[in-house]
Amino acid sequence: MTAPPEGCGPIVSPRETAPVPLRQQVFECVRSQGQISRIDVAKRLNVSPASVSTLVADLLGGGLLKEVEAPRDPGSRGRPPVALRVRAEAGYVAGIKLGDMIHTGIIMDFAGSPVAEASLSRTSVRTDLDLLVEEAGALLSQLLRKAGMERNELSAVGVGMPGMVDTRRGVALWSPIIRGNDLPVAELMSERMGLPVVADNDANLVTLAELWFGAGRALSDFVVITLEYGVGMGLVMDHRVYRGAHSVGMEIGHTKVQPDGALCRCGQRGCLEAYVSDYALVREASIALDMHRSASGSAQVILESLFDQAKAGNEAARTIFRRAGRFLAAGISNVINLFDPSLVILSGARMKYDYLYAEDVLREVHTMTLNRSRTLPRIEINAWGDLVWARGAATLALAAQTEQRCGAEAGG
Repeated sequence: MTAPPEGCGPIVSPRETAPVPLRQQVFECVRSQGQISRIDVAKRLNVSPASVSTLVADLLGGGLLKEVEAPRDPGSRGRPPVALRVRAEAGYVAGIKLGDMIHTGIIMDFAGSPVAEASLSRTSVRTDLDLLVEEAGALLSQLLRKAGMERNELSAVGVGMPGMVDTRRGVALWSPIIRGNDLPVAELMSERMGLPVVADNDANLVTLAELWFGAGRALSDFVVITLEYGVGMGLVMDHRVYRGAHSVGMEIGHTKVQPDGALCRCGQRGCLEAYVSDYALVREASIALDMHRSASGSAQVILESLFDQAKAGNEAARTIFRRAGRFLAAGISNVINLFDPSLVILSGARMKYDYLYAEDVLREVHTMTLNRSRTLPRIEINAWGDLVWARGAATLALAAQTEQRCGAEAGG
């Protein structure tokens, strides 16, 4: 498989290019390639070199692109060839992932490179929105200190959280980490930070990170399933994250796998999340192995102990992981049957628990998937750390800023 170029962002062919202004297409082409000549931009976009030159001149004048010396062919003479790159200092964005036990944050430049990283531990899983807004503001201040930047140097902030988030309105319809429903998260965060804020479900943001920086850059369609304290999913269709008619789709964790089954933190019963998430494994451990949080410590301590016991051959511990693996296999096979993606990426901290993707689990995925005369998608494991969530949040802000600053045609 050919390695993608060094840039960031989706790599699309001319026939797949989304209906956005040509000026934005030119900029995104340069960013996705890292470094590219004008003539190669014209070839990739299937437009005339003259059109590209006009738009490049405008982007250079606006401080969004810069010219750099391109590698010279051995033995060539004359002026050194010139290539284009994104001018990284054209702008900066921040991304913050609000989590159950820890918040993570990152600042990125306009070329998608990280500038500073930070995290903030939490003491409670669920809290009022006002406190969450203050925690996010404190994390942003910490990021700015680490980067040696002033707040006015940032263009926007992306925020991600678990639950159902209407990203168009910036409203959290429901989140397991916030008390209340229909909360104007983006508006309140913007008031606290003094910056434009865009918000989204955290699984969508991991998917966005894969689309811009990871295994999905050159793929038009793929799925990301996240396993952390909860279970989430992101879907890419035609190089774009698909969110549904009301921006709250892809809630695989709350699809039903057992009618009247285990209680889920959403308040309903029988959800996939109630069988494969952190709190589901902890609940099983507390019953089967008498490992209670009050005596054993945090949920993380219990999970690590459960995994160690499974590795050591404890049959009860192994049975807990095998059962969770079977439910996960059912969820994955349902996704494949519904969407026929080219790739399924399993992502999140729980991917270090290899019982959840052992060979027998992956075999069960194939068994439960309609596979007559069809090619089943690859299933890849990506155990990125906490920072990938924040990177996706920053990418959300960067994409919004790109559209705002590059969407108008030259002279528009």
